[in-house]
Amino acid sequence: MERYETEEQQVEAIKRFWKENGMAMVIGAVLGLSGLYAWRWYNDNQKAAQEQASVAYEQAEQQLLKDDGGFSQAQAYISANNDSGYAQLMAFELAQQAIERKDLSEAEKQLSFVSGTADMMAVKAIAQLRLARVQLEQGKLDEALATAELVTDEAFSGQTQEIKGDVYVAQSLFDKARAAYSAALEKNSNDSTLKMKMDNLANRSAAAANS
Repeated sequence: MERYETEEQQVEAIKRFWKENGMAMVIGAVLGLSGLYAWRWYNDNQKAAQEQASVAYEQAEQQLLKDDGGFSQAQAYISANNDSGYAQLMAFELAQQAIERKDLSEAEKQLSFVSGTADMMAVKAIAQLRLARVQLEQGKLDEALATAELVTDEAFSGQTQEIKGDVYVAQSLFDKARAAYSAALEKNSNDSTLKMKMDNLANRSAAAANS
């Protein structure tokens, strides 16, 4: 699989956000309108729940890294906390491990879960980008393209266009691939990988024309 380094950094940033803030920052502001007492009650309970969720996540993550049995524990954690951001982070962990052991079906399952449950646009976009790459590796070209097109966050438009270009190359749609890579380069003009893909595309187009 290609180019996970930047997205791994993005996932780590999301982990830090959840550990430091959780949902109390958002929901608490709304409940605060109902009065100081309600806010204090909510904040104390939410803080305790957040700390418990954080500890449970850390334990499941550590177990996941230790042995194969940690996979079942991680799955149980996701099932028990499927409405929380921590469950999405755990699904990212499981997807990455699945990718490393070439279990693309499991990776697709975990990334589909994040894509379907995430409320934060950045989290959803990262999951969809990874899912599109996994589907591309599986040869599910139409599905990969459809998944990439779900990404609407402008901050990820360069990565989205690159994935589309990769799909079009796999479909031998070289004109569309060139347009997608060009759009990606407009967002990431110094990306050496994209430039290499453009060069390779020119060679493939010429070979296809001469065949």
